[in-house]
Amino acid sequence: MFDAAPSPGQNRSPLPPAQPSADGVPGPRTPVGAREERQTARDRPRGERDAFFDNAKYLAIVLVAMGHAWEPLKDDSRIVEAAYSVVYSFHMPAFIIISGFFSRSFDMRPDRLKRLITGVVVPYVLFETAYPLFKNLVTGSHEDISLLDPWYLTWFLVALFVWRLTTPVWKLVRRPLPLAVGIAMLATVSPEIGDDLDLQRVLQFLPYFVLGLCMKTEHFQLVRRRWVRIASVPVFAAALAFGWWAVPRMNTGWFYHRDSAQELGAPWWCGPVMTLALMGCSLALTAGFFAWVPRRRMWFTALGAGTLYGYLLHGFLVKLADYRGWYDHSWLHRPLGEILVTALAAAAVTALCTRPVRRLFRFAMEPSLEWAFRQDAAGPARERHEQREKASA
Repeated sequence: MFDAAPSPGQNRSPLPPAQPSADGVPGPRTPVGAREERQTARDRPRGERDAFFDNAKYLAIVLVAMGHAWEPLKDDSRIVEAAYSVVYSFHMPAFIIISGFFSRSFDMRPDRLKRLITGVVVPYVLFETAYPLFKNLVTGSHEDISLLDPWYLTWFLVALFVWRLTTPVWKLVRRPLPLAVGIAMLATVSPEIGDDLDLQRVLQFLPYFVLGLCMKTEHFQLVRRRWVRIASVPVFAAALAFGWWAVPRMNTGWFYHRDSAQELGAPWWCGPVMTLALMGCSLALTAGFFAWVPRRRMWFTALGAGTLYGYLLHGFLVKLADYRGWYDHSWLHRPLGEILVTALAAAAVTALCTRPVRRLFRFAMEPSLEWAFRQDAAGPARERHEQREKASA
């Protein structure tokens, strides 16, 4: 935004050109990870999305939908509740890490603030209004509309707005991740935070977003190695076994990150301890999840661009099933019924991520709203500069 002042070193004599390195040996000033990242970017056609991240977002949103579909079933099946606990321990952390990774370039530039408002704030207002109205329509109740009390799934939009708005701060401080973890630990011992804007979740999930901000492409390359993929199998098996053991012994409210330790009926010191324990578990399972995400384009890769549509819209289907009492059928609480519910949840959220659905609901999820913003005079020049930089990369 502002021109940088010339530094004292700008008038120094140029350094001699670097000597070419031997074939297959990286130069002394070119880290291997950076070189591979640039090579991957060059091999990918200009403007094409990275298939790995779209695949990861799609698979994560499928797990989110499956977890929501399991919630009414888990009390009648120890196996379902164990799987539910494992999925809840990493599906949102994985999604939030990716969100943080793609927020690294965010600053207070007008065009980025505009996208934050149209892509996060406006959908929050619309869906925070639509969910209670939907409940009133289906059940005949009189649910109030409150923009300060996120309803069901809309908490993530509040969190994303706060996290992204504070991105410049996390890029400025020297140790952002330990600071974010410390804030999350303090939140777990602060019941007075209350429910306004679901700030408990915003603060307790904050470390995952900051971790994504600190990550580079080569970090994702590390977890996609073969040995990590192999090691993730016993890790997930152990997590499922522990989840099955912990079902009658542990309060699953810890996985939601929406309450303090005192509100969960635990001593205050359990909050910081559980923050670290759950984060360690979540990161181990998230690494295993990323290890199994395909790198190449798959039939579902294009759906990764519409995961926010699937996330917000599938809530209406889950709530409709709840309001209509569809889960009351006893056969749904048997193994075949649980498998059917799982398959239907995956199929429904997949359909909601498709291009026709995105076109239909773009007015709510990605509104233009050009009439609401002042013209950014520097915008066209900035876009031309970014295009030139991409072309020369």
